[in-house]
Amino acid sequence: MERSRRGDKLLREAFFETAAPRAADLVLVMEIAMGVGLLVGARLARKGRFQQHAWCQSAIVLLNLAVVAVMMIPSFRVHVLPRIPAKLGKAYYALATTHAVIGTVTELAGLYILLSAGTSVLPEKFRIIKYKAWMRTVLALWWVVLLLGLATYARWYVPHLFRK
Repeated sequence: MERSRRGDKLLREAFFETAAPRAADLVLVMEIAMGVGLLVGARLARKGRFQQHAWCQSAIVLLNLAVVAVMMIPSFRVHVLPRIPAKLGKAYYALATTHAVIGTVTELAGLYILLSAGTSVLPEKFRIIKYKAWMRTVLALWWVVLLLGLATYARWYVPHLFRK
């Protein structure tokens, strides 16, 4: 058992080389996979495979909502929120806060598209008519948020990048 743990630790260190807990590594990998999945979904739409596109994008938006609710919000509440606004001048807090704000807007926009395009929950006057601009904007914002998430991960868990 000890050898297995040591080997697992070596593999983890060799792969990520960070001080991150496993949960943070898992979230990072999942978010990158979701970002790629959204690009695959966009490609499906371009090929006219709209039902597969809808399933792909909807699954990713809902999976991301779960990841945000279970992993990101609790971490933000413990590590960042108590230090706002006093520490916003520090990259550690500024990156996480910017990621959270833009990420929240992007996730809400994704949920709005999902409800508008995929259900009849919203009254007709609140539904989107021209989806393409909305979807492309949300996809671009998602990648901005993903890059901010990568920067946050690096700032929080790769301390040797930021030593003076």
